[in-house]
Amino acid sequence: MAKYTIFVILFFTLLAPASAASSKIYVWRNANGDLVYSDSPKPGAEETAEQIEIKNKQTVISSVNTTVLDISPRVVQEEYQVQISQPEDHATIRDNSGSIYISGRVAPVFKRGFKVRLLMNGKAHGEPQTRSVFILRDVDRGEHKIKLELLNNQGKVIASSKERTVYLHRARVN
Repeated sequence: MAKYTIFVILFFTLLAPASAASSKIYVWRNANGDLVYSDSPKPGAEETAEQIEIKNKQTVISSVNTTVLDISPRVVQEEYQVQISQPEDHATIRDNSGSIYISGRVAPVFKRGFKVRLLMNGKAHGEPQTRSVFILRDVDRGEHKIKLELLNNQGKVIASSKERTVYLHRARVN
């Protein structure tokens, strides 16, 4: 019986450091910026995971009713808005060279890869660009409808301005 007691004491003495070594906790931020806790460091990036020291290794947490918690992931939807700042709606532009300057505003500031497309009289005018300022040259006289669209990285329209009507007057030489 004494041999058995010595064996049990020796077994638990050797087991204690092994169990203490296996109770490491690591923390790091994922791609969304959320904190992630784990018993092993982030795969492939061990140097970015920070080890947390556990002071009380005998913590026992009783069962908690989690049915009232909303654990569904929240999708943060950014509402983009596009507005035409210049020219005013129903503005008359007098320019013999046929130039029209269009300035828009995007809120919030658009992300990398987003582009603005100008629609003139219902058709895309030029290529989408990363700025919301357009300079049109040699535009025919008359009524024109302009609109701005914000495109995301995949080229999908995520916001558009209200359509504006402008009138271009050019002197005619007879």
